[in-house]
Amino acid sequence: MDLNAEVDQLVRQTATWIPMVMEYGSRLLLALVTLAIGWWVTNKVSDRLAKLVGLRVHDPALQNFIRTLANIVLKILLAISVASMIGIETTSFVAAIGGATLAIGLALQGSLANFAGGVLILLFRPFRIGDWIEAQGVSGTVDSIQIFHTVLRTGDNKTVILPNGTLSNGIITNTNRQPTRKVVFDVGVDYEADLQKARNVLLELAQDPRVLADPAPVAVVSTLGDSSITVSLRLWTKTSDYWDVIFMLNEQARDRLKAEGIDIPFPQRVIRVVQETAAQ
Repeated sequence: MDLNAEVDQLVRQTATWIPMVMEYGSRLLLALVTLAIGWWVTNKVSDRLAKLVGLRVHDPALQNFIRTLANIVLKILLAISVASMIGIETTSFVAAIGGATLAIGLALQGSLANFAGGVLILLFRPFRIGDWIEAQGVSGTVDSIQIFHTVLRTGDNKTVILPNGTLSNGIITNTNRQPTRKVVFDVGVDYEADLQKARNVLLELAQDPRVLADPAPVAVVSTLGDSSITVSLRLWTKTSDYWDVIFMLNEQARDRLKAEGIDIPFPQRVIRVVQETAAQ
C-alpha cells in the first residue's frame, strides 16, 4: 500500500516537472542554437562590412576598425537577445551594462578621449599610413594608426607614439596630401649686382626635368634687406621631388652666381661713432 502511494506521488511529481523541463529545455536549446548561428552570422557580417569599406577606401587600419567595432556591437545585441530567450529580464541586464559602462568611462576618461580621437582619424582620414605629417611639435612618417594612438617614424629613425585624443584636436600638417608642392628658393645678392642677370641665373637652374612647366617658374625681387637684395625663385614640383630640387638649388646656386660675377654678401652692419669735441 505504501509502495503504491509512493509510486503515485512520483508519477504526480513527474507529471508536474515534465512540462517545465520541456518548456525550459526547449528554450535553452533554441537559445544555444541561436547563439551558435548568430555568432557565425556576426563574424560574416563584420567581415563583409569591412570588405565593402575596403572597396571604397583602401585603408587597412579603417577596415580593421570597422570589422572590430561591428563585431563587438553585433555580439552584444546577440547576447541580449539570447538572454531574453532564456527568460532573463533584459531591462535589468541592459541597465547593469549601462552602469558598468558609465563607471568604466569615468575611470578611463583619457583612454576614451584617445579612442574617440582614433575613431575621428580613421573616419575622416586627415592622414594615411606612409604620409609625412607635422603634429604636436613632431614630424615623421606615419607607420601605423591604432585605436588609441598613432605611431610616427622620424627622419632619424626614431619611433614617436602620439595619443589620438590630442592628435585629433591639434593642428596637423600633411605634406603628402597634395600631388605637387611649391618651392620658394631665396638667395641674397649684393646691392651692386645686376638683378636681371641674377634672375636669369636662377631661372636657368629651374630648367630641370623635375620642375613642372605649368605653372612656369618665376624669379622676383622679394625684399631689400640691410646688406643684400633677396631674389626669390618660385617653382612647382611633384611632392616626391621636393627635397631633391631644394638640395639641387642649394648646391648649384652659389657656383652659378659666382661664375656670373654676382656676389652673395655676408650680413653687414655699419656702426657710426660720433666723438664730442672738447668744447662740447
